[in-house]
Amino acid sequence: MAIAVRGSRGGGSGGVGAGFRSFFSYRIFISAMFSLLFIVTVSVLLTSRPPTTHHHSSLPGGANVYMHRTFLALNSDPLKTRLDLIYKQANDHITLVKAYAAYAMRLKLENSRQLKMFDDLAKNFADLNSKPSYKSSLFETDGNLDEDVLRQFEKEVKDRVKFARSLVAESKENYDNQLKIQKLKDTIFSVSELLGKAKKNGALGSSIAAKSIPKSLHCLAMRLVEERVAHPEKYKEELPKAEFEDPSLYHYAIFSDNVIAVSVVVRSVLKNAEEPWKHVFHVVTDRMNAAAMKVWFRMRPVEGGAHLEVKAVEDYSFLNSSYVPLLRQIESAKMQRFSSEKTMENVTKDGSNMKLKNPVSMSMLNHLRFYLPEMYPKLHKILLLDDDVVVQKDLTGLWKIDLAGKVNGAVETCFGSFHRFSRYLNFSHPLIKGRFNPKACAWAFGMNIFDLDAWRREKCTETYHDWQNLNEDRTLWHLDTLPPGLITFYSLTKSLDKSWHVLGLGYNPSISMDEISKAAVIHYNGNMKPWLDIAMNQYKNLWTKYIDNDMEFLQLCNFGV
Repeated sequence: MAIAVRGSRGGGSGGVGAGFRSFFSYRIFISAMFSLLFIVTVSVLLTSRPPTTHHHSSLPGGANVYMHRTFLALNSDPLKTRLDLIYKQANDHITLVKAYAAYAMRLKLENSRQLKMFDDLAKNFADLNSKPSYKSSLFETDGNLDEDVLRQFEKEVKDRVKFARSLVAESKENYDNQLKIQKLKDTIFSVSELLGKAKKNGALGSSIAAKSIPKSLHCLAMRLVEERVAHPEKYKEELPKAEFEDPSLYHYAIFSDNVIAVSVVVRSVLKNAEEPWKHVFHVVTDRMNAAAMKVWFRMRPVEGGAHLEVKAVEDYSFLNSSYVPLLRQIESAKMQRFSSEKTMENVTKDGSNMKLKNPVSMSMLNHLRFYLPEMYPKLHKILLLDDDVVVQKDLTGLWKIDLAGKVNGAVETCFGSFHRFSRYLNFSHPLIKGRFNPKACAWAFGMNIFDLDAWRREKCTETYHDWQNLNEDRTLWHLDTLPPGLITFYSLTKSLDKSWHVLGLGYNPSISMDEISKAAVIHYNGNMKPWLDIAMNQYKNLWTKYIDNDMEFLQLCNFGV
C-alpha cells in the first residue's frame, strides 16, 4: 500500500513540472512571433511614407491612393481618413457630372443650359484643392490637419454634391426623352432622304408616262386614218359654215393632238349646255393628227345641232418663223441645243416641275392661244379650253361676265405665298424686277374667257412677241406658256369666281368631292391625265362618263376606260 502511494505522488510531481515547462516555451514562441510581425509592419509603414511635399493638380482617385492615405492616416493624423472619404465622394461626383456632360454633347445639346452647368460643376469640384486656404492647410502640410479648415472643405464639397444630385435628378428624365427625340430625328432624316429620292424617281417616271403616247391612243389614230384612206369619198373637205364666224354664238377654242380628249371636252360641254345649237367649237391640231380628228367628228357628229371645225396649225399661213418668235427660236440651232441641255439638266436636278422637261410646252400648238384675235378676226369673245378639262355645267354665263375692259377672265390660283409671280418669273433679272410685282397673284390657263376686242386694243400679241424675243436665252422664264401669259396679260386679267374652274385633278389627291361637284369646269392639270394608266382612280370616272363608248374603234383598240 505504502509503495503504491509513493509511486503515485512521485508520478504526479513529475507531470506538473513537465506541463509548466511546455506552457512556458509556447508563450515565448508566441511573443517572438508577434514581435517579429510588429517589426515588419513598422518597417513597411516607414518605408512607404510619402514625400513631405504634395502636388495636387486634381482630385486623387482610385484604390491605390485610397489605401495609401488609409495607411498614412493610421500612422499619423486620424483627420486624414476623413479627408480621404471627402475626396472619394467628390471624385465620384466629378465622374458622374462629366458623364452627363458627355451625354449632353452626344444629344447635340452643346448650347444647352444643362451642359454648361455640368461643365461648370465638374470644374468647381476639381478646383476646390487649388484654393490657397485648402492647399496650404490640407494638401501641402506635413503636420496635423486643421479641423476647422477640413470642416469648411467638407461643407463645400457636400454643397456641390447636393447640387449635382439635384441637377442629375432633374435632367435624367429629360435626357431620356431627348435621346428618343434624337433617334426619331435621325429616323425622320433618313426617311426624308429616301422619300426625296422616291419622289424624284416617281416624278421622272410620271413625266415619261405623261409624254408617251399610250398604245390605245396610237391605235385609235391609226384606225381613223385607215378609215379615211379606205373611204376617201366619205371624208371630203367641207366648206366653211357661216356659224364659224358668227359673233352672236358661243365660240370655243381647243388646241390638241389627242382625239379622245377633244371628244370628251366637246361632249361634256354639250351634255350640260342649255342651248347646244348655239355653241361653236374651233379645234386646231397638228398636221399628223388632223386627218384622224376630222374622221372622228365625221363618224361621231357633235350633238344638239352644235358646230365644229377641225384645222391644222399649218392652215394658218401667218404662223411662220418670220412672224412668230417661238418658231424662229425653235428652228435655231442654239435653241435646239439649249432645249436638249435643259432637258438633261432638269431630269437630274428637278423632279417636281416636269413641265420644264416636256418639249410639248415649246410646240406651236401650245402657243396658239397668243394668236386668237388673228385666227378668229370676226369674233368678239372666245372661251379657251384645254384638252384635259371636263365641263360639268352650262358655261354660257361666262360670256355675260363684264370684264370691265380687261382682256382675260381667269381663276386665280394663289393662296398665301404660293403661285405668285415670283414662282414663274426670274426676279433677279432687272427687266422682270423693274416691271412686275413678285407678289402678284397668278392665274390658270385652261379655262379662259378672252375679250378679243380688248386684246386688239391693248396689242397683247405684240407684247407677247416683245417678251418672247427678250427671252430667247431663257433667262427671264423657263419653257412654258403660263409665264409669258402672266406677262402678256399683266394688269389685264379679271379674277373669276373659283367655282368656275377647279384645278389639280392630275396631281392632287386631296381635292374634296364637294368642291369638285360645285365646279363648272374641272381640270386634270398635272401628269396623271385621265386617259393614262397613272390617272387617279377617284377622279377618273368624272372623265370616262363622257367617252363615246359607241365608237367602234374604241373597242377595237382595247381602250382601257
